[in-house]
Amino acid sequence: IEKAIDDLKQALPGQSYAFNLIYTPNEKGHEDAVVDMFLQHGINLVEASAYLKLTPAVVRYRVSGIHEDKSGNIIIPNRIIAKASRIEIATHWFSPPPEKILAELVNRGDISETQAKLAANIPMAQDLTVEADSGGHTDNRPAITLVPTIIALRDRLQEKYQYQISLRVGVAGGIATPASAAAAFSMGAAYIVTGTVNQACIESGSSDIVREMLAKAEQADVTMAPAVDMFEMGVKLQVLKRGTMFAMRGNKLYDAYRKYNSLEDIPETEKVSLEKTIFKKTLDEVWQETREFFMQRNPDEIERAAFDAKHKMALVFRWYLGLSSRWANAGNDDRQVDFQVWCGPSMGAFNEWVRGSKFEAPENRDVVSVAMNLLFGAAQIIRFNLLRQQGINTGTLKQNIPPVELTDIESYLSNG
Repeated sequence: IEKAIDDLKQALPGQSYAFNLIYTPNEKGHEDAVVDMFLQHGINLVEASAYLKLTPAVVRYRVSGIHEDKSGNIIIPNRIIAKASRIEIATHWFSPPPEKILAELVNRGDISETQAKLAANIPMAQDLTVEADSGGHTDNRPAITLVPTIIALRDRLQEKYQYQISLRVGVAGGIATPASAAAAFSMGAAYIVTGTVNQACIESGSSDIVREMLAKAEQADVTMAPAVDMFEMGVKLQVLKRGTMFAMRGNKLYDAYRKYNSLEDIPETEKVSLEKTIFKKTLDEVWQETREFFMQRNPDEIERAAFDAKHKMALVFRWYLGLSSRWANAGNDDRQVDFQVWCGPSMGAFNEWVRGSKFEAPENRDVVSVAMNLLFGAAQIIRFNLLRQQGINTGTLKQNIPPVELTDIESYLSNG
């Protein structure tokens, strides 16, 4: 993370960029350490993902440095773009920080009493991304019902708390074509967020093998699998099904975790099967690697595993879940069948939309061209619909706007 911060500071001086802050309830101290790093390096914009509740760490990030200017306006140095798919979680983000957590931060000396009082007048997040049926962490909610609900919540809380700033709602999950982008804006979205389609672009941190796999995906080629960061809680995420057996094998490990209380309880035949088909090594060897990893990252996990056999089993199973995404990003072709690739059904919609164009080939997909085509196409669709609603005959104009070269879009906009 620190290397990424240094790289972006050098590459984008004075420009805007954000870092991810993920909810990690099973890794004690990790979230606090990341927040410490963000505050130390002056990172003033984060996207908060997968939170099931607010934590002292994320509240500390939001409130640190808060003050009033000479005119009495509250200045909030640190911004959070929250992601949520449930109304109760969205309520937390659009509400002021919990008094109990603020009091805890004051007692710890992390913030002053004055800052705690000011924090009672600000939302935890000004911007909230409604996460519909996305890749990765998702509740598979349909955007057409979820977005209006969260926008109505936004309006109620804006009126209730009378914030100095306006709350905004964006949409993610399923945004992969101009039509889906236009639908999001038509429902009242202030912005849109793409994820899966970016992973298939040349700038992504994934591998060429994964980009090829994503470029072949159809809308039904996704499924749910256990999440490594919340494995014990039974949390699942949406991944690519086509070309990989990760989901099936990950679910098999979770079933074993629920069924048995320790590695020793697993029947010998089943244990041999796991070692041969999933781990490709003995469970003892996996435990040794796992132990070495956590001795450096979080020794508390090893101490707990010493007297909690089920926790030890969870750590061993998480070895596979954690490495599967690394194998994918590294393009480990001998482990392709175990690739963990976060993916939503939008990938299939995107592939269908670009079929027959230069963007059908993954090596021609870049994030700027994709983003501009989505926005440019959405603008055309919205304009066509407005004309139709006014009774104007749009003739043979099509709703499906094909992708075009970025230079064509730039030329149109500069001459418009």
